[in-house]
Amino acid sequence: MTDDRLIDWARVRELRYEIGEDGFEEVVGLFLDEADETVARLSPDVGAKKFAADLHYLKGAALNLGFQALAACCQDGERRANQGDLSVDLDLLRSTYAESRARFLGGQEEAFAA
Repeated sequence: MTDDRLIDWARVRELRYEIGEDGFEEVVGLFLDEADETVARLSPDVGAKKFAADLHYLKGAALNLGFQALAACCQDGERRANQGDLSVDLDLLRSTYAESRARFLGGQEEAFAA
């Protein structure tokens, strides 16, 4: 997936500007820790309501930090789960998160150099 579909760098720069560099680093650390945990535990086995709630949480956090492809995966999964369809492609969601995470961590210097 292309970088411009993975990360909304304008949103990342906007957030960093809004909360400052120190606050940004803290938010990034919290997001990555919580996202790692949430992505690892995502399972339809918890039931549609809890599954949808986990996807909703992850979607909101992803949007806040500019992980737009992950947010789109979560939005689709949340919609499905709310309709009782638990056939969410968790492999796609997890790979999208891993790819987004890696690109985010590797691209910050370039994004903030502008």
